[in-house]
Formats: sequence, structure tokens, C-alpha cells
Amino acid sequence: MSIQFDLTVRPDESVFFSRNDVNDPRLGEIVRRTPDHYENADIVILGCPQDEGVRRNGGRVGAAEAPLAIRGQFYKLTTMNIRKRIFDLGDVKIANTLEATHDTMTEVVKAVLRDGKRLIVLGGGNDISYADGRAMSEVFGRDWWIGVNIDAHLDVRLSEERNSGTPYRQLLDEELLLPRYFYEVGYQTHLASPIYYEYIRNLGVNRISLELVRSRAEADIELKESVRNKFIGHSASLNTFFGFDMDAVRSADAPGTSAPSPLGLRAGEFIQLVKYAASLANTKLIEFSEVNPKYDDDNRTAKLVAIAMHRFCTGVV
Repeated sequence: MSIQFDLTVRPDESVFFSRNDVNDPRLGEIVRRTPDHYENADIVILGCPQDEGVRRNGGRVGAAEAPLAIRGQFYKLTTMNIRKRIFDLGDVKIANTLEATHDTMTEVVKAVLRDGKRLIVLGGGNDISYADGRAMSEVFGRDWWIGVNIDAHLDVRLSEERNSGTPYRQLLDEELLLPRYFYEVGYQTHLASPIYYEYIRNLGVNRISLELVRSRAEADIELKESVRNKFIGHSASLNTFFGFDMDAVRSADAPGTSAPSPLGLRAGEFIQLVKYAASLANTKLIEFSEVNPKYDDDNRTAKLVAIAMHRFCTGVV
């Protein structure tokens, strides 16, 4: 069997919801999950149910439960405007160490990308951005991908031990991601270390704070114009990765996260950015991380991610 299936476990069948009503079909009835349907899929869902990186970073653990919780909400949604074939690959096999889990994750993601699929990744901690970014670099080449981190934090922490705050520092320091091809979006200045901010500024990383996002009528305009202006005549050939850390969304709309904040993107702004990711022909991978079901009032955060997944699946070119 292929790497995709050797290194993953099948999704829990209990999440595939059905109303048993032919007039009201749900995603749980149409999304495939047996290996024989993989080849024809357009979009693949992959979970990474671990929060070791969050624990190492001093955050509140619980994100390991997120892939199951998000799927539980996603498969209740209707099939309205779903035209792409979706396949649920299940979850990456969790190893004894975070580092080994990242290695496994990288191999699975590489295999899916090489098969020409779009990928939706469900964390887990935001440290998965390192594994996903490394896969993007190894499949497409360092010079041919753009990374977008939508997060309240910069995630370029310097640490002897990798964690949920280090993924983009690793990608930059290991030269897997070019600074001029990296975007920090929605970060909050009161949550950003001035030393780490100087680090990304000196490298030439593109920076769009929460204040800049809010300064426009639509949440995606600043990012859209920056990408268009910087890569005019070239962006069509660049593969794109979007990492959505749910800490970027204000706690009123996303209470169940690893590091909640009363400030942040509104739910509608978050969805607007997801729709922008979907609109780009070369968006290869989109990930959602740091959902923490232990603190998720009425599953509001899991529901928001589920809706974002639906918007992505309906919006991809």
C-alpha cells in the first residue's frame, strides 16, 4: 500500500453524519474514505491529532482532540455548491516524539501533493506548519512557494526544542522558505516580541498586522494587493500555503483555542481570508491549527473551521 495509507489511520466512522433524507444530503454521505476512492479525489483531508508542541510552548493542551471535533461538525454540513470530489485520508500516525511525528507528516503531505491533490490539514498544534512547509519546499522547491501565516503570533520563537511557537523560525533558518515569499498576517503587536519582530523585518518578511487588516473594507485586500504587486507576472507559477492558527480569531467567535484573545479577526473576516485562499489557482495546502475542544463553548470554534472548510471546498478553482 502507498505511503499515504501506510502512515495514516482511517477516520472514525462515527463522524460521517447522515440525516437519512434524500432531500437533505450531508457531507458525511458524499465524502469518501476508502482507498479505492483516493485516486479520483480533488481535495484531501488529513488530521494530525497531537498537541505536544503546545505543551512544550506552555499553552493549554487539548488541540489533539481537534481533528475529530472539526470533522464532527464538517460532516453535518450540506452539500450545497460542493462540486469537487473530497477524500478523507484520516489521521497521521502519532509517533513517540514530536520530531518523529513531523517526519511522518512531511512524508504523507509530500505524497499527497505529488499526486496533484489540494490538501486540508487539521491540527493539532501549530507546529505542524513546519512539517507542512517542509513538504511544500521539498515538492515544489524553495523558490516556488509562498507561505502565509495567519496568526495572532509570529511563530518565529528561538528555542532548543521545537514547539508550537517555532515552525516558521525553523523553515526560515533551514532555508526551506524564502523571507520575501513569507507573509505574517493578522499578528497582534501586543503579542509580538520586539526582538522576533526585528528578526523578520531584517530578513524582509512581508508583515500585515491586525491593524492593517482592519484598515481595509475587506479583510483580504491588503494581502491580495501585496501578493499581486510583489509577484506580478510571476505569482501564477508560485504554489501557495495558508496556515490558519485559530488564535488569530477573537475569542468571542472562537473561544476554543490554545491561546485565546479578546482581540482578533472576526468570524466573517476569517472566512473572507479562507475564500481568498480558495480563489488562488495554485493554493495547494491550507491548514487549521490550535483548535481546543476542551474550551470550545457549544463547539463554536470547531463549527467555524468546518464552515471555513466548506467555503474552501466550494471556492477552489
